[in-house]
Amino acid sequence: MPFVRKIYLFLLDTVQTLLLAVSIMLVFYFFLFRPFQVHGESMYPTFKNNEFVLTSLITLRFNEPKRGDVIVFRAPTDRDKDFIKRIVGLPGEKIALRGGSIFINDHKLNEDIYLPDELETRGGQFLPEGGEIQIPFGSYVVMGDNRISSSDSKDWGFLKKNDIIGVVIFVYWPIGNIRVVKNPTL
Repeated sequence: MPFVRKIYLFLLDTVQTLLLAVSIMLVFYFFLFRPFQVHGESMYPTFKNNEFVLTSLITLRFNEPKRGDVIVFRAPTDRDKDFIKRIVGLPGEKIALRGGSIFINDHKLNEDIYLPDELETRGGQFLPEGGEIQIPFGSYVVMGDNRISSSDSKDWGFLKKNDIIGVVIFVYWPIGNIRVVKNPTL
C-alpha cells in the first residue's frame, strides 16, 4: 500500500502544480500581457514581418492611450484579425494631411523620433490629402510607420477606444531582435 500511496501523492502534486501554472498563465493572458505576431510590413522599420511582441493589457486600464503609442487592436475591416499601428491623432483633435506631413490642430506633427526624415504621409479614402477631420471623442487616428504600405485610418477611418487591446512594450522573437519598445509621447 505505501507504493500506491506514493504514486497517488506524486500524481496529486503534479496535478496541483499544473493547475497552478495554468492559472497563473491565464491571469497573465487575460489581465496583464498578451503575445502577438506582426504580420506584414505596415510597421517597418519599427517592426519587421513575423516578429513577436508582448502587449500590456493593464496599461490602458490606468492610462489613456497617448500619441506615439504602438498599439494592437481589433481590425475594423476584419474583426477576426488584430492590427498593430501607432497612434497619431487623439480624441477632440483636428487632423490634416498636407504636403506629405500630418498636421494636428494646424501644427505639423514631428515624428522624427521613430520615422525616417524622407518618409511622406499621403492621403487615403477616409483622410485625403488636404482634407481636415475632427476626431470624435472616444476615437483615435492610427497609422503604420510604413505609411505607403499600411492599411490604416487614412483608408478606413477612426479607431474606437474599446477596440484597442493593448500597448506594445517588448519584442521577444526572433532572439536577435529582442528589445524594449519605447513609445514616445509627442
